[in-house]
Amino acid sequence: MSEVVKVFKNAGGEFTALNRVTACFYAGEFVSVVGKSGSGKSTLVNMLTGIDHPTSGTVRVSDIDIHRLSENDMSVWRGNNLGIVFQFFQLLPTLTLLENVMLPMYLIGKYAPAEREERALRLLERVGLRGMEDKLPAAVSGGQQQSAAIARALANDPPIIIADEPTGNLDSRAAEEVFDLFTNLIDAGKTVLVVTHDISLAKRTSRTLLLSDGELINPWVAHALPRLAHSEMLWLTHHVQPVSYPAGALLPIDDENSEWLWLVTAGQIDLVEATTTGGGRLIASLPGGSFLAGREIQPGWLAHAGADRPLELLVVAGADFTHWCDQHPAVWTGLKQSRRLHPFSGGQ
Repeated sequence: MSEVVKVFKNAGGEFTALNRVTACFYAGEFVSVVGKSGSGKSTLVNMLTGIDHPTSGTVRVSDIDIHRLSENDMSVWRGNNLGIVFQFFQLLPTLTLLENVMLPMYLIGKYAPAEREERALRLLERVGLRGMEDKLPAAVSGGQQQSAAIARALANDPPIIIADEPTGNLDSRAAEEVFDLFTNLIDAGKTVLVVTHDISLAKRTSRTLLLSDGELINPWVAHALPRLAHSEMLWLTHHVQPVSYPAGALLPIDDENSEWLWLVTAGQIDLVEATTTGGGRLIASLPGGSFLAGREIQPGWLAHAGADRPLELLVVAGADFTHWCDQHPAVWTGLKQSRRLHPFSGGQ
């Protein structure tokens, strides 16, 4: 998806649910989308599934601009390419679990009628529900209903599974079991995108996108500084600038302005304390995903790009950062808490 904007209009005015969101998803990935309520997670999913249309921007799946398809073509495309799992299961209450799983096969006609029941039984067995195929949804637990919904999403063997808060109505044990099913799907070659509010479950995915106020937070900011509030991460996302240095270069630590922040995206920073003999004592090597703040620097410390490869940074510096820290005292608290996750000797 590229530069996707979604604006909703109502009697009270306009509300921007997504603001210039650009994201890529790759075959075989297990990706989570997280964010607070109202951050735009479900709207983003609706853009990807074609359930809703963007105000501007494009959504392309395998070179198909899906929002240019007619409604009929969209239905066919969705049935063949997407398996969708909802928070509230959306199983038809008067159909058995077997019949619920078979239903998408009838709608798309991908499999011959004689094959459908056996395929549905295999899918129910795959999610641990063999022997329950004749039960109605109300007769099984919430976790079992969600497992049946996953089997239904696999009915037409789609390459992509999209799940919107699939564990939102489940207890922790059932949620773990559902995530185990998603992990198994990755092993089988599927691409899985899961929207979740549960950070602990999101950590089980290979990549996480963090949304705040309809915008994607820079993933390096989210990784390096997880203890900042989402609004503070978003501020940083708007203000970081890329900077690079050759391997071994001395980095410009500005003693006159301690209010700067470096996020390492490639290479490493070697932090050194100068000695009286003219050498240096290595304090820490900060690899990709680490950060260094100006006010952490002590007298006599030097910073070098690692000798093995060029250093790439995202940098926030100058009056904007100073003003931001002054206006938001909790920022430095968040930086210190994040430092505990990326510690080094001498950190304040």
